[in-house]
Amino acid sequence: MLPQVIIIGRPNVGKSTLFNRLVGKKLALVDDQPGVTRDRRFGEAHLLGLDFTIVDTAGWEDDDPASLPGRMRIQTEASLQGADVALFVIDARAGLTPLDEEIGRWLRSSTVPVILLANKAEGRAGEGGLLESYSLGLGDPVPISAEHGEGIGDLFEALLPHLEDKQPEEDGDDEELSEEDLLRAPLKLAIVGRPNAGKSTLINRFLGEDRLLTGPEAGITRDSIAIDWQWTDPKNGDTRPVRLIDTAGMRKKARVVEKLEKLSVADARHAIDFAEVVVLLLDATQGLEHQDLKIASLVLEEGRALVIAINKWDIAEDPSGLFNGVRAALEDGLAQVRGVPLIAVSARTGKGLDDLLRVSFEIREAWSKRVPTAALNRWFDDALEANPPPAPGGKRIKLRYITQAKTRPPGFVLFGTRLDMLPESYRRYLVNGIRRELGFDAVPIRLTLRSAKNPFAKK
Repeated sequence: MLPQVIIIGRPNVGKSTLFNRLVGKKLALVDDQPGVTRDRRFGEAHLLGLDFTIVDTAGWEDDDPASLPGRMRIQTEASLQGADVALFVIDARAGLTPLDEEIGRWLRSSTVPVILLANKAEGRAGEGGLLESYSLGLGDPVPISAEHGEGIGDLFEALLPHLEDKQPEEDGDDEELSEEDLLRAPLKLAIVGRPNAGKSTLINRFLGEDRLLTGPEAGITRDSIAIDWQWTDPKNGDTRPVRLIDTAGMRKKARVVEKLEKLSVADARHAIDFAEVVVLLLDATQGLEHQDLKIASLVLEEGRALVIAINKWDIAEDPSGLFNGVRAALEDGLAQVRGVPLIAVSARTGKGLDDLLRVSFEIREAWSKRVPTAALNRWFDDALEANPPPAPGGKRIKLRYITQAKTRPPGFVLFGTRLDMLPESYRRYLVNGIRRELGFDAVPIRLTLRSAKNPFAKK
């Protein structure tokens, strides 16, 4: 386990910019308006040989605990538990505020070591705030500029005494993971859907704690948040690792006008790219809408395994009719993949959640499967014998053999002649046969056609 360093401060002091600087990627959304970050975001930081987990938190606000800013503050307070070091960030240009002083008093009462960072300290404009920060009683401030990378060496020196003894031992095994190792690796499971479908509530139910911010307000989640977790299957007692990825709600493109929401949706699409299995969460009180089908098609186009879950099942009207209606609509709307798993769940009561995870692991196994070439071509010969390819215009299409070129998603290459004349219907026949006969279930399959070059063709 890497030591954990948490970033704390009031809104808009540059916490997410510092987080991105330390992880070396633009993982956290950054914007000029305050309060962009709402949930804790974890990242792996590497600073001049120091390795640690860095945690970005919501801006601390002094509001009613029942309000959205108040619930964000409770999340930040909870994040201090288990941290090895806290980085308290202030805005050197704005100077100290009463809220900074309140956060300072709270941090002084904790047992976690605190490093005071005076951000935006480049140039002379930050000198006044830097001097003021001594009054917080948290030792010498470290002047930095998260945006420009200034003062990062000084931050390393401040962190070193706290983290040097907590560095993990180096593992010299850099061999490539086998297929079995890949299946034992954490399941990367992204939860996507329209706003207010209950994505964050579902993840909190999995974890058994209020880890993510939830509430009646639509669009609370902005960043894609990844959380490592262990799931124990109640059927056999097996414990398996899962990386849960919560994402922002994805509305119709025409309704997304604010810059911040555009960034959030782009972040959600980015999360799909890094997932293995994607759960599309529907709202049982609203049924299946066109936007849901668009999200499902996006997931399949990206080559990810798809599972669809109908949430809020405990308050659904006519559950049987709803389930059958959604199943029929999926068969019509997702013609490229038939039989996508459909699970009824309730994030509030926990119904169906173990079934959802069990199916997710099973479909990842199909998504990662490799068929030996001999077995693949035995199936291929039988498929050609049962339904030979057509001969458009009297010209015979010769299909020679097929091979699996890749996994995750499964990709196959079909070799033959005149493949440019092969009808799409016959291509679908082959893909459906691969899926049905070779155990690929409802995962997206890529079939590439490759014709041998004719040496006598005119150049």
